[in-house]
Amino acid sequence: VQLVESGGGLVQAGGSLRLSCAASGGTFSSYGMGWFRQAPGKEREFVSVISRSGGRTYYADSVKGRFTISRDNAKNTVYLQMNSLKPEDTAVYYCAADILRFSIVEDEYDYWGQGTQVTVSS
Repeated sequence: VQLVESGGGLVQAGGSLRLSCAASGGTFSSYGMGWFRQAPGKEREFVSVISRSGGRTYYADSVKGRFTISRDNAKNTVYLQMNSLKPEDTAVYYCAADILRFSIVEDEYDYWGQGTQVTVSS
């Protein structure tokens, strides 16, 4: 399975971005999909996860109410809509695929994208 993120960039605090992650080479609807991020000098951390059907989602407390995860299984794509962005959201954002599970644990994910940079200026 190959995952390719897009949509990152530079945005002012309070602004919005929508990240996309396009999957290929597997059965997309078989994977729980997650978003993680890694800020400079920090460990990679969980952001959000969506179930295979899209019926269940979960968010880190730091993004709850500001970010929305969604997926389109017909397009093999998962999205992360990020609103009310803060400078502390600055990080490389990664999408990941988890076979059959719905997990917030990084080590349980099977496939990873290369990441997309999000920079939020104050």
